[in-house]
Amino acid sequence: MEMSDLACDHGLDAIGLTNLGSVYWNRSTPALYENAIRESEAQISHLGPLIVRMGQHTGRAAKDKYVVDEPSSSENIWWGKINVKQSADRFDALHRRMCTYLRGKKVFVQDCFVGADERYRLPIRIVTEFAWHSLFARNMFIQQPQPDQEAFRNFIPEFTVLQCPNFHADPDEDKTRSGTFVALNLARKLIIIGGSAYAGEIKKSIFSVLNYLLPGRGIMSMHCSANVNKNDPNDVAVFFGLSGTGKTTLSADPKRNLIGDDEHGWSDDGVFNFEGGCYAKVIRLSQESEPEIYECTRRFGTILENVQMDPALRNVDLDDATITENTRAAYPLTHLPNIVPSGKAGHPRNVVMLTADAFGVLPPIAKLTPEQAMYHFISGYTAKVAGTEAGVTEPSATFSACFGAPFMVRHPSVYAELLAQKIKKHKADCWLVNTGWTGGPYGIGSRMKISVTRALLNAALDGRLTAAETTIDPFFGFHVPVNVPGVPTEVLNPRSTWDDPEAYDMQAKKLTEMFRKNFEQFKDGTSSEIINAGPCPDGATMQVAVGVS
Repeated sequence: MEMSDLACDHGLDAIGLTNLGSVYWNRSTPALYENAIRESEAQISHLGPLIVRMGQHTGRAAKDKYVVDEPSSSENIWWGKINVKQSADRFDALHRRMCTYLRGKKVFVQDCFVGADERYRLPIRIVTEFAWHSLFARNMFIQQPQPDQEAFRNFIPEFTVLQCPNFHADPDEDKTRSGTFVALNLARKLIIIGGSAYAGEIKKSIFSVLNYLLPGRGIMSMHCSANVNKNDPNDVAVFFGLSGTGKTTLSADPKRNLIGDDEHGWSDDGVFNFEGGCYAKVIRLSQESEPEIYECTRRFGTILENVQMDPALRNVDLDDATITENTRAAYPLTHLPNIVPSGKAGHPRNVVMLTADAFGVLPPIAKLTPEQAMYHFISGYTAKVAGTEAGVTEPSATFSACFGAPFMVRHPSVYAELLAQKIKKHKADCWLVNTGWTGGPYGIGSRMKISVTRALLNAALDGRLTAAETTIDPFFGFHVPVNVPGVPTEVLNPRSTWDDPEAYDMQAKKLTEMFRKNFEQFKDGTSSEIINAGPCPDGATMQVAVGVS
């Protein structure tokens, strides 16, 4: 018997799975390729990546996320639109029907870990209906070292994910918003996902678990990428940012080694990656500007989601957004040349908060005081632009607390306080970097060049901006450098890039008011120092920003 096909006699019955058909246990990447092709789940493209389609859901179903309201965790959950309450009875009924649905059907199991630091590592089991989802789990999470049959038999998962895209909820019976659901039961240590083939639901549901567990142990869980200077192990940087702000792109720097591209913890010993792979957006990916990630789209073992392919030659077209703008590549970190194999590094010297400001108001880089860093971390601002979503005809502000509200199970203040403690204790410098528009808003101005952003980041990370001459932004109060070698001086002051400075002022006032309204929900329990670190709609220089620490 092959190790990948061990009999289902050690754990699946504990989550209600009995009388199954074939069970494919911890299959290798080539074996999962064979399964996916045999079942017509995927196609192989030129040079070897696996091409898959999601169907209806090409992104996360953020409005279909549920958390079971149960005594052991209820008082610690941030209940509301993000974490919608579900009764234990509703969860159990839905779960039982899923198990009934799977009777006689094949399933794929991956036993792996999340968390590069062994002291906080969580053993997880991913049970999927499709082979390619099992490969996704294999790519994204951390594999067992030197696995053998005994190791697999002795594996005891702390949490289990059960994903069945072809099984749907009954909204009337299950009291769900639709047939799609992602439900987390912290007491049962079980996540059930149905009605969606979007693979990102698997990784983000486990991230949600860590966002609940780790803060209770004094560990900051972060939706961020991280890298470290090749020649200085103490020069660590983390990059917070929502989708489309450059989190993956900017952390993949040839001069620095990548720790991870999306999810990390910050313990008393430093930063550690949660995952063993990357899940990068690849729409209009450029070989010239992002060579490392581009090469990963041409390798065996990579999964390309919703990427168009020539049916005859099997060449992929990364510029084609016919299916969705949210095309993705899922690949193991080992596909990249510059990585930290251990997934661990020291404490961050620099904390970078990325935003893609489509209003053209924010400067390309600014130094933040600790209070401003907390204000902008809690706010989690970026902007959507016309064309990315139905009904969006002009730039719209998006605020996602902690740069990852959909995955934050606890109240944002819990994460903000932890981050503040870490920044203060380790004296990290904090920066706001705008990868969005300059010279005007979306439709008038132009997107910030990656080369400019990289030059500014390099200057910040190597210490050249720490004591540089700055001016204070009149609306936001943070310190903006006056001169950065290799960067046009006029780019640094966003107002000077507009043809009509008064139009800039009006736009800036509009954006500051959006910040103010959004922050109203966080005022209770937030210190006055952090509240006062917010922007001033009238453009008056804020007193909180008079010095740089």
